[in-house]
Amino acid sequence: MKYIIVGSGNISNTYIRAVKNIADSEIVGCISRKGHVPQSAPDLPCWNSLAAVDLAFDAVIITTPNGLHHLSAIEAARLGKHILVEKPLDISLAAADQMIASAEEASVVLAVAYQRRTHQDNVALKKILDSGVLGKRYSADLSCRFWRDQAYYDSADYRGGYKIDGGGVFIQQGSHNIDNYIWLFGMPVRVTSELATFAHTMEAEDHGAALLRHSDGMIGTIVASTCARPGYAARLDVSCEKGTFTVTDDRITQWNIEGIANPASLVDAALNDGVRSAVITDTSCHEAVLNDFVQAIQSGVPPLCDGRDARRTTALVLQIYGR
Repeated sequence: MKYIIVGSGNISNTYIRAVKNIADSEIVGCISRKGHVPQSAPDLPCWNSLAAVDLAFDAVIITTPNGLHHLSAIEAARLGKHILVEKPLDISLAAADQMIASAEEASVVLAVAYQRRTHQDNVALKKILDSGVLGKRYSADLSCRFWRDQAYYDSADYRGGYKIDGGGVFIQQGSHNIDNYIWLFGMPVRVTSELATFAHTMEAEDHGAALLRHSDGMIGTIVASTCARPGYAARLDVSCEKGTFTVTDDRITQWNIEGIANPASLVDAALNDGVRSAVITDTSCHEAVLNDFVQAIQSGVPPLCDGRDARRTTALVLQIYGR
């Protein structure tokens, strides 16, 4: 697999490190609106558009700001190239639909990097929840209490704004956890929310809470914040007919379910990078996403998170925003 990486910001460096650990894969160039190359690959050839690339490649990895994802995805599809997009898919349903339609018309794979789906405990929970053995679901309470300082929002003029970022903590830092919530429990039928900007100078929200009602009666809550100094592990507390369980930073940390063995893995991972900083040092989950992406291309089986699936996360965030 030969990749062109689109975008040269912080997250592009994570993908460059991850691709180096994938057999028979390499990043052969980058696209940058400003002519910048990623810090971790200063020798990469650089162009200002995919159409200008003058060497062979198979796929793109899109790491541009949220609201620009559709531009590169549509261009890549027109060139017949497969597409891996950093979360979220995009910031509007219209843009998401354009991306999905372009990929389907070109018969290329469109995948989105919601890598929490690759964690062993989340995979185990998905199978258990889908089986129905837990009985009636009562509640699912998701807490994403993260921290970002003002310097983070000042580092680029689009950060924390609606036009390019698409909003604040829900579309950005909380997006991974919200996707995992939907993956496990499905979309709600009713959403109400409260949003505020407390600790930062920015256009959109840095704190908020959403109340969700599901078709089976389950009540969910999502609290998302970048005001929670120094930053805490994401936590999901679930109650159902068979008992309760808690997932902390993608690991099952409490399991009180009648008659069902705890499916927790034995991996004792450190606090997730994204809790306190935008810099990601552990690339193992991105490697899992890349391997899944390659498998989807080779086998024709949909990727772990395709465009239509990722569209739901954008849709729920927009409902939380009242849009």
